[in-house]
Amino acid sequence: MDTLKKFELMEKIVRELEDLQHSQQAIIQKLGKIEVDNIELGDTRLNKDLPDMHQRVSDNLDTIVGILEYFADKTQNFGNKNNVDALKEQEAIKGVNGQ
Repeated sequence: MDTLKKFELMEKIVRELEDLQHSQQAIIQKLGKIEVDNIELGDTRLNKDLPDMHQRVSDNLDTIVGILEYFADKTQNFGNKNNVDALKEQEAIKGVNGQ
């Protein structure tokens, strides 16, 4: 895999991790709303299971955030080390010239 394609794939993974992070945050918010609604309702099964679900999703979010920070830094460093901006310019010039 050439350098530019590798960098583009790394950027794609960063975007997917960001999307996963946002999805997990949305799940936490929904669980919180259900927990608040259940305060009034008082369903025992929800009282029992929702806090555990909330904790597991929160733990997953922490893991995702850590992976995202690591991989975003790795991607940025790879781009800087391999002068990806110059490679993108070369690709653009080749595209304009029909090469």
